[in-house]
Amino acid sequence: MKKVLVFTFIIAVLALPVMARGNQEKADEQLVWVWYPNESTPEFADARRAIIEVAEEALGQPIKEQLTTDYAIAIEALANENAAFSWLGGEGYVQAHSKEAAILPLVVNTGSSGTLADAKYYSMLGTLIENDDQYKTNGKYNLDNLRQKRFSFVSNSSTSGFRVPSSIIKSHFNVEAEDLLEGGPNMVFSEVMFGGSHQGSFFNVLTGKADLGAFCNSCVKDYIEWVDGSYDDPAPGDVIRVIANADAPFDQVPGKEVVLVATVPVLNAPIVMNTNLLDEEQIEALKEAFTSDATAANERIFAPKGVDYKALFHAGQRFATVDDNWYDPIRALAK
Repeated sequence: MKKVLVFTFIIAVLALPVMARGNQEKADEQLVWVWYPNESTPEFADARRAIIEVAEEALGQPIKEQLTTDYAIAIEALANENAAFSWLGGEGYVQAHSKEAAILPLVVNTGSSGTLADAKYYSMLGTLIENDDQYKTNGKYNLDNLRQKRFSFVSNSSTSGFRVPSSIIKSHFNVEAEDLLEGGPNMVFSEVMFGGSHQGSFFNVLTGKADLGAFCNSCVKDYIEWVDGSYDDPAPGDVIRVIANADAPFDQVPGKEVVLVATVPVLNAPIVMNTNLLDEEQIEALKEAFTSDATAANERIFAPKGVDYKALFHAGQRFATVDDNWYDPIRALAK
């Protein structure tokens, strides 16, 4: 018995340096922030860096940036612990959390009131203005007229580019969301395509590749101006126009106009974290840094109106903490 105890003690002592080295290696690993395709474009480089800097200062360590061309890549990177942070839509967050329960919201941007009361943006369905009458019945927009059109979603991991519009469409036509993933003569749409980003879906509409497409107001705001209606409260019948100096690929279609045939409010997207890669002290430091007045006043993150650079949020907003159950309404859309 004594020999067994001695042997066990020796093994435990020998294992200590290995365990310590493993813990140190994990601590020394550089954390990664993975971005969706929408924010991976060159024009958002400084906006991305400004947000990452808040996390770097809170943690006292550098964070590596990973850009993507597919929503699924970002979600899998988080779930597989290849990334610690991302800015996901509500649907992307719900999918990521279902894969790994340690993925949780860090913060979400508020509305212009500075509170969660108006923490929303809009999912919009749009078509070229010359096709406007095709979607009306007796002068009013009618979803019946979507049947057998060529439709562009963003990604099936997108909230405002898939989950929200598909929920409305499936209810109207009494089908399942899966029935909207492909087109055909016996399907709702004649053809279904995925833009890969909100910009891509919007561009499919602008070029006539799709008759109708889904995209969000905050995702295309830097490329358009409102001719009729407003960014803050978009409604069916609003008209948006591509600005003359828009970044690529929208520089190919300056002046093109799109009319909105449907709009739906959506819960703001969370900045998320994989808590398996962070300790409690780090998580608290991150929450304190992101919700601080200093961050709210950072004009590279929350840009004032009329600036000539691109930011992901606008002045008047700030970051606030939310729990996982704040996104239960998004989960309900999948049922």
